[in-house]
Amino acid sequence: MSLEKQINDRLKEAMKAKDAALLRTLRSIKSEILKEKTKAGATEMTEDIELKMLSKMAKQRRDSLEVFKSEGREELAQKEAEELAIIETFLPEQMSEAEILEKVKAIKEKIGANAPSDMGKLMGASMKELAGKADGKVISAIAKQLLNN
Repeated sequence: MSLEKQINDRLKEAMKAKDAALLRTLRSIKSEILKEKTKAGATEMTEDIELKMLSKMAKQRRDSLEVFKSEGREELAQKEAEELAIIETFLPEQMSEAEILEKVKAIKEKIGANAPSDMGKLMGASMKELAGKADGKVISAIAKQLLNN
């Protein structure tokens, strides 16, 4: 089932249940889907595009959550946390740091990255392979650690 169909089905359920947080988040996802579909040069919505879009939305929520918490805006932080939790239900399960470490090590060996100057090459290959399954900050920290040892 496509993401758009899932969102529309859940939207109906959320309206019936009068779940404001779920409604707000689903409408936001639906809006992003429409933006993607009507973007110049847009092709068919693939699972890869949906995954990138949801990952971007989750990252935006995480960043906002950090800012709101540091500023002491608990009501806004709570709102972002609710939306993040809902968005994450549509994303594949995130990998643990140990799993990410193993994958990045394997990618490092495969592409022959040995020096800190190979960071861009390692990050590009790692982000492509682990897209949607791992946070970019974690991948970056692990890649940096592997290349500096």
